Amino acid sequence: MDRKVRMKDLAGSRVALAVAAVALAAGAWGVATLAGPGDVPRQDIAQGQGTSPDGSDGSGGDGAKGGDGGTQQGGGIPDGIAHASESGGNAVNITIDDGPDPTWTPKVLDVLKRHGVKATFCMIGPQAKAHPDLVKRVVADGHRLCDHTVDHDTSMDKKPVAYQEKEILDAKKMIEDAAGGAKVLYYRAPGGSFTPDSRRIAAANGMRPLGWNVDSKDFNKPGTAAIVDTVKKELHLGPTILFHDGGGDRQQTVEALDQVLTWLKAQGRPTGYPVQTTP
Repeated sequence: MDRKVRMKDLAGSRVALAVAAVALAAGAWGVATLAGPGDVPRQDIAQGQGTSPDGSDGSGGDGAKGGDGGTQQGGGIPDGIAHASESGGNAVNITIDDGPDPTWTPKVLDVLKRHGVKATFCMIGPQAKAHPDLVKRVVADGHRLCDHTVDHDTSMDKKPVAYQEKEILDAKKMIEDAAGGAKVLYYRAPGGSFTPDSRRIAAANGMRPLGWNVDSKDFNKPGTAAIVDTVKKELHLGPTILFHDGGGDRQQTVEALDQVLTWLKAQGRPTGYPVQTTP
């Protein structure tokens, strides 16, 4: 009798272990399907979070490594910070900040055209107003526009909401006026200084908050090879890469962008635009 009880208990334990194993596997599969490559937990980015490793904005770099998604605003635009590519899969988003610049933007556009690549240009409002011909060329070449505020104030997350709204919406108008009617589709906070209010304002006005996963560190001009190496080493973090066409001499950026695009093609990595709506 005791032997029968022991056998029954042993069989019950085996069943329990099998059920637990199935549940564990199902849980792991669920996590894998919900978190793709480069995804990180969603957060409201403040200055010093999601920026350069030293906590700064790299004298021009804009981190913002929050997650895709967020609350749906007017026009169906979520206020979550976007990183994913509309092209999905292993596509890469090229983003260009701080222009347009009469010297460097044309050179960047030439590199993009030579590779058949489309990018997203995050423009400073007064720069766009001063160079409407360049804004129109960006649009004519098939690239997308992004609002990078009026003053590139990396501390705007600490300023009143009215100030944030003016920085965002005044720049949007300047860029769209310079573009001759093309819409600004994204908003990127200077230095990654997103706030819930700035994200809400952007989304309510048809602009998806746009972050990045890879800061090429080109703003600091570390050398063309160093810029290329940074992109190669950090691309596993996610698909959106940050370069600059404004803020000084961008010759290293032009050269590095050319090499990065050649490398991406060799890796079988297509390019695309960042998502506007929830993937």
